[in-house]
Amino acid sequence: MAERADDRLVRLLGIVAYLDGAGPVSVDELARQFNVTAERIRQDIDALWVSGTPGYMPDDLIDFDAFSLEEGLVSLTQSRGLTRPLRLGTREAVALVAALRAMHTTPAVQADDERAAVVASALDKLTAATGEAAHAVDVRLGGEGDSRVLGVLTRAVTAGRRVRLRYVDAADCTSERDVDPVRLVTQDDATYLVGWCYRAQGRRTFRVDRVLAATPTDVAVAGHDLEGDVDVFAQVAADAGQSARVATLRLASPARWVAEEVPVESVTDLPDGSFEVRLRVTNPAWLRRLLLTNAPDVLAVEPADVAGEVAAAAREALAADDADDAARLG
Repeated sequence: MAERADDRLVRLLGIVAYLDGAGPVSVDELARQFNVTAERIRQDIDALWVSGTPGYMPDDLIDFDAFSLEEGLVSLTQSRGLTRPLRLGTREAVALVAALRAMHTTPAVQADDERAAVVASALDKLTAATGEAAHAVDVRLGGEGDSRVLGVLTRAVTAGRRVRLRYVDAADCTSERDVDPVRLVTQDDATYLVGWCYRAQGRRTFRVDRVLAATPTDVAVAGHDLEGDVDVFAQVAADAGQSARVATLRLASPARWVAEEVPVESVTDLPDGSFEVRLRVTNPAWLRRLLLTNAPDVLAVEPADVAGEVAAAAREALAADDADDAARLG
């Protein structure tokens, strides 16, 4: 599985800090310390060698003893200030306070006492250091879900253990699934579990508020080649046995509520007062109802096959009304 860029960045910064305190260390020892291969450490040193402070001239770059490295010894000769204590400005500190407060309210953190304590401790220290400016920040972020279920899922992700889920999908079908959990993600007002589903034999994303029960197991998760990014809409569609389609709707101003109440990917205001929304559709019948109900304000629909489906549904509805009228008159 490809390494996440943020994981490598944390290791690169850690290597500099570790070497600054420990002094020259062998490549093999450094590899054991950071739980990677010796070859990966050499690649990291090569990356750090061309990193540094703005200007990026030779005197601005992090430096190592090249002769020692040839002998398998990593010796940091210039850290370029990366090991200095962090100094935050007021705006930076307030931004971190807001982020920590948002994190602290998420179900994934609240369900794990140890994780919640770590976030609360960091938040208390940063709030005290920031002073009055921090007290003006009030952030609440989170999704619905059974706290017991969230606790099981959080511990399973941390411990790398398989879980058994009793799950109800978007089509109101209940099933039991064995899942190797990978990560918990909060997006908008919902929390999702991303993992490998053995029932579907593939990656799936489950809305935590649709998990009726979660049972931990002693089975370690297997190694699955899952991408790091999360496309919640596509994964939820797959979970419901549907393929997500992208539709672009051009709507008149009176239908502005669609952009405010329907989960859309983007909104574009147009010079004539109309607007376009781009959204993923997992239930074609829902989109048809939306467009037919707001037909006077629908100016254009793309792609063409979606527009054709809506037009066909409108014709069927009109034909059914005509048949009813004829039956009543007859």
